[in-house]
Amino acid sequence: MTKQFDAKLTLLLAKIEAEFQRAIKYYRPMNSYHEGYAVIKEEMEELWDEIKKKTQKKQRLHEEAVQVGAMALRFLYDLCEE
Repeated sequence: MTKQFDAKLTLLLAKIEAEFQRAIKYYRPMNSYHEGYAVIKEEMEELWDEIKKKTQKKQRLHEEAVQVGAMALRFLYDLCEE
């Protein structure tokens, strides 16, 4: 990886982690795979709604994509113990 790519990845992962930490603070753990899927699907639908707009706002796309990543991480954290 190049330094520029590494810095961008580090920033994006930090944003996903911050959203993940916020979700842990305010919401109970996911109780089942079905619930986890539903939460991720809801976030994906919000991202898709923004994508479908005639004029997309990159900041909103970014925020929704971060939420998708955070909820995928939450799914792993709450439901996929190794």
